[in-house]
Amino acid sequence: AGRWFPRALLVEVNTGHLNLAEAVLDMAGGGPAETADLIDQIELGQVEENPKLVEFSLDLALQEDNRFDEVGPAGEVLWFLNRLEPDAVRETPQYLQYEPIDYDRSLLSSEMLSLEKELDDELSPSDKSIHELDTVTIRLLLPHLLSGTLPLSPRVESLFPTAYEAPRIRFILVDGDNKEKFPGWVVREKGYVYGLRDWYESKGLMPGSYVRISRRKNLGEVVVDIDSQRSSRDWVKTALIGSDGGVVFAMLKQIVNAAYDDRMAIAIPDLDALVAAWDTMKKSSLPFERVVVNMVRELSKLNPQSHVHVAELYAAVNLIRRCPPGPIMALLESRPWFIHVGDLHYRFDDSEVTS
Repeated sequence: AGRWFPRALLVEVNTGHLNLAEAVLDMAGGGPAETADLIDQIELGQVEENPKLVEFSLDLALQEDNRFDEVGPAGEVLWFLNRLEPDAVRETPQYLQYEPIDYDRSLLSSEMLSLEKELDDELSPSDKSIHELDTVTIRLLLPHLLSGTLPLSPRVESLFPTAYEAPRIRFILVDGDNKEKFPGWVVREKGYVYGLRDWYESKGLMPGSYVRISRRKNLGEVVVDIDSQRSSRDWVKTALIGSDGGVVFAMLKQIVNAAYDDRMAIAIPDLDALVAAWDTMKKSSLPFERVVVNMVRELSKLNPQSHVHVAELYAAVNLIRRCPPGPIMALLESRPWFIHVGDLHYRFDDSEVTS
């Protein structure tokens, strides 16, 4: 970077070489492949030529051809075929897509701002004051569960590989329990890590489950783990789809496989029905405030005092539409019908609602 090199000294890389490189990567399922491996297979360069020069020449040619993406972490060059990258890497998964909501952040109390950091939502404003950590435990949100992703929140992002230029980085995820390895992708520009859908399913996770993320000495690997427990039946907030297609809640006994956050845990016995409710919501013109009011009303039925905690509401709203905590918090603070009763618990007062 920042240096010049005369093109006349480069090893010639022609269209035939690039087509062969594409074929090699195609046979490998798209990649990834190191430059040296590609050179061996496409027989680029003469024996007497400097291997580093040959490698540099091919790297430059691949970089200038949009069929190829450089996907290695910083310090490691790896090539992948763009067309064979997972769809969820090239385009933001539908459940992570967010239509920005204007709100006044000055309404958020210090308690709210502290909770916002803990919730690790990739859509929340970045906080540069957060120090790098070796391990972070997040609470899984339904959109990430459905998408097989993790949020690249300020607390989490430093645990994952970075790159000098590559917008997408392929790396290795390691199951902290059985040490099984599987591929993952860092999509830093969009704020998420992809590749965990099968892992989530194998662990029997639900919204609100704790997922622990840890760095390894090998910068190209990241460990994901849960606090597994022998399957037991716990009383868990359960999302059901009512006759009108809306979400209702009940406390029911559910099989639980991993530790979870009591406020954010939501069992979903019929995932297909909930996905249908999400799709219906996406097509509807129901205002954001109405979504929040409906959720507060339903959640308050589970509490003898009719109180709802902000984190509980945040998890519930994200059952049917993607939303970071900020707009929800600001709405609670700006409407007289949401009564703060302490410790980020709110009560809904119907008498305050104007017609």
